[in-house]
Amino acid sequence: MMESFFKTLKYEEVRLCEYETYEDVMGRLPYFIEEVYNLKRLHSALDYRPPNEFEELVVIQQNNRVPRQTLLTLPVQS
Repeated sequence: MMESFFKTLKYEEVRLCEYETYEDVMGRLPYFIEEVYNLKRLHSALDYRPPNEFEELVVIQQNNRVPRQTLLTLPVQS
């Protein structure tokens, strides 16, 4: 997963931007990660959803789940 992230970062951000200073890099990379990668970019591993949307769906599904019933069993006596 991390290799895929760094490949995406390199091809979709670093190679397309013309950074002039270290401050340019430090200002732009957080924007790319938070606003582009997590909010807008679709991920095939997440059913073609952005990570933030996928996480929201997981939370909704977990909250809507019916709690499992605990089965009470008695020990078998021979």
